[in-house]
Amino acid sequence: MNPPINKRILSCNTLITIILGKMKNENLIYGITGFVVGLVVMMLIIYSSAAGIMIVEDESKYSFEETVEKIQQVSAEKGWKIPSIHRIDKSVNKAGYNVLPVAVIELCKPDHAAQVLKDDKDKVVTSMMPCRVSIYETDDGKVIVSRMNSGLVSKVFGETVAETMGAANNDTEKIFESVIKKRNWLA
Repeated sequence: MNPPINKRILSCNTLITIILGKMKNENLIYGITGFVVGLVVMMLIIYSSAAGIMIVEDESKYSFEETVEKIQQVSAEKGWKIPSIHRIDKSVNKAGYNVLPVAVIELCKPDHAAQVLKDDKDKVVTSMMPCRVSIYETDDGKVIVSRMNSGLVSKVFGETVAETMGAANNDTEKIFESVIKKRNWLA
């Protein structure tokens, strides 16, 4: 028969007291310091790698304009709507700044959107709707396809949102495969 809970707690407290009592204060300080330093290092590693995990970027095999056109074409073929294309560079250029081409394409698949919008508890992710992809040109002439890793982000949310965002991520990655250069995993 197990002892009552309060006796088990007492036994646990007694055991901790015995262990700590046998440890010298110096060892306890080293242990706590090591734990805190380890925690800080772990947090710094997570913080410094977060952007690389949350954003996916690939080089396009086409020019800027061809990349934008190809994404529009393949999106339509796969049943995705494009509510808007924002030419960020043109807006900034009008304000007197000279920047290279940047377009943000909004992608929406009504089937996926309906899944998220039908339940109030899932609407928390509407600030990330519709899906977006950025196409920009770099100083060295490369064209980059940049997007949020919504497959990873979806894992934070439960049930419908996770399933829907995961499916949308899989769909949009198939669209982007039509323009990105194949990755050399051995490089």
